[in-house]
Parts: sequence; structure tokens; C-alpha cells
Amino acid sequence: MAYFKEIVTKAVVGKGKKASEKEYTITPENKPDTVLGCWITNHKFDGNSVNNDIFVSGNFDINVWYSYDNNSKTGVASNTYSYNDKMNVNINDSSLSNKKEIIVSSLSDPNVIDVNVDGNNIKFTMHKELGVEVVGDTKIKVSAEDDYDDYEEIIDEEVNDEVFEDIDNEVTEEYLDEEKDASEESQ
Repeated sequence: MAYFKEIVTKAVVGKGKKASEKEYTITPENKPDTVLGCWITNHKFDGNSVNNDIFVSGNFDINVWYSYDNNSKTGVASNTYSYNDKMNVNINDSSLSNKKEIIVSSLSDPNVIDVNVDGNNIKFTMHKELGVEVVGDTKIKVSAEDDYDDYEEIIDEEVNDEVFEDIDNEVTEEYLDEEKDASEESQ
């Protein structure tokens, strides 16, 4: 006879991901002529929940290598930028409590997809893709059988000295030599 049991456990109760592009502006010390390189470092992020909405807050550093003074000198402009993205996460309604753990991962590292000089400024567009998993307490139902007991099986054959003698008589040293020869031939 089968019946069901409910088990309370931690499980992923919601998942979502978001790719985004945003334009930023940085103003270097000198009027830029050409952008020679642009990279993002120190990307940090964390997830939080506000009124059942999931947000990812983060920041990153940008470093822009540029030329100035009619391309005769170079400099690096650096700045730190912050963001706060609302994530579209479908949360399973069977969650048992409001205490949820939010796990955020970077599905693709943030990178600059477009950069150009705009007067005294440098504009760049950053692309990033973040994934979110919400872990919470939930119930699962499992089928259980109460009639079967693993220890009730009866083993018909008793192991005694006669069984060990039969095993010793069946295993021969020639068998081991045959296996060794067969493996050498196959190589």
C-alpha cells in the first residue's frame, strides 16, 4: 500500500536572467582625440528582495586608455559606476516563508561593446548578463510504501565451507594467465 509524505526542504523556488546594455559617459582630464582601449574590472554584485521583487545591485570600474594633444600623448581615465537592476523572476507560490536566499551569477562578463569620443567626453556602452536563483523553503510530496521491509528477505543459500571449496575449485591459475595473454595481444 502506497501513501504520500510531505517533506520540507530548501529548493530553488524561482529563476531568472537578464541581459542589458547601458550607455555611460566618462570625462578624462584632457580632451581626447582617440580611444586606444577600454576595459571593465572589479565587477561586484549582490541580490536582494524588496516586496517580493528581486533586485541586483552592483558596481564596476572602467578604465579608458585614450590619446590627446593631436595623438601625441596618452592617458587613462578611470571611474566607478553603480547599477540597480530589477530582475524578472517567477517565484513558485508554494514557498513556505518570506526568508529567501538570492544567488546571483554573471552569465557573461560585462564588456564594452561600443566606445567613442564625444567632444570632451568618452561614451561607452556596457553589456552584461546576470542570472538569479531564489532559494527558499518548500514542500515536496513523495510516494512511500509501508508494506515492504528490506530486512525481511530470506536468503535460501547458506554460506558454508562447501561453498568456499566450490569457489576454489572453479577458479584456476590458468584463467588468470589466459586473461593476461589476451590483454597483451589486444595492445
